[in-house]
Amino acid sequence: MRQLHKISPYLYTALFLYLTALLLRYPAVSLEYAYTGLHLWLTKMVPTLLPFMILSGIMIRMNLTERFAALLHPLLHRLYGTSANGAYVMMIGFLCGFPMGARTVAELYRAGRLSADESRRLLYFCNNIGPIYFLGYVVPTLGIAKPAVPFLIMYGLPLLYGLLLFRLPHPASRRLGIRNRKTPRVLPSAAEPLRQEENAPSAASQTAALSLPAAIDASVKSGLIGIAGLGGYMIFFNLLNIAFYPFRNAPADLLRLYRCVLEITGGIDYSGQSLFYPILILLPFGGFSCIVQTYSMIADTDLPLKPYILHKIAQSLLTALCYFLCHLLTPCG
Repeated sequence: MRQLHKISPYLYTALFLYLTALLLRYPAVSLEYAYTGLHLWLTKMVPTLLPFMILSGIMIRMNLTERFAALLHPLLHRLYGTSANGAYVMMIGFLCGFPMGARTVAELYRAGRLSADESRRLLYFCNNIGPIYFLGYVVPTLGIAKPAVPFLIMYGLPLLYGLLLFRLPHPASRRLGIRNRKTPRVLPSAAEPLRQEENAPSAASQTAALSLPAAIDASVKSGLIGIAGLGGYMIFFNLLNIAFYPFRNAPADLLRLYRCVLEITGGIDYSGQSLFYPILILLPFGGFSCIVQTYSMIADTDLPLKPYILHKIAQSLLTALCYFLCHLLTPCG
């Protein structure tokens, strides 16, 4: 590890020089890749994510999240042991889609309305591709005639995965990076969900509610900053497709897979129906662009990124297993 740490600056420098040379050698191709990221951000992410960012921000800043989640909180608390704010995260994370799950967790955690333990558990399974994105973009692009089974796998598996996370005994949860090392309390056993009174932060740590005009102002500014950052990531990671341009005669499926792993939206747009199952399997992971975007949402907290990545890989592997079993029984597409 020490030798790798010494070598890494040279590797990063070599990569930087390589990419710079490619940008200068293929300026038209670089412009096309960057434009693709900008176009996808402007047409796909801004209209679908920015309104949710602003509305969720208003509700958090006005302390309305518990009231909003009141309808489903009793059921989710019984199943998962979540607090009322945890139920709100689940609703926003699954309905609004990536990266609203991570953003909502971070905002509530910073506001003192989620404990570190619950924030980590929620982050690991509530930050997924949204149903609007899945049904409106993935399904028609892949030509899925019967989306019921893929939809069930896409969202049913994370729900079951989250149920497992919230019911893990203490030793297993610690190995998976859930336990808050600064908090000595014992996590629930497999037979006992996380109790609300243990899960809720102290009232003194919670921020005061803002007025409606102040909440709107803060949420709009925060939403614009957040969506602009996501746009930068989409442009940058689509631009990184230039790295494989000198090898454009390589197998087409390999290049398509590289694009999907790098940035899932641009990869799907480029691959179409040629990578049906690989794309469906990669959706829970989201690609490296989604990983970095998640980091941007939690960067100013102490929520860890590495366990998040491992949990997303685990969910993709379980998704692959589901599609393998599904394919044995009946075609899913």
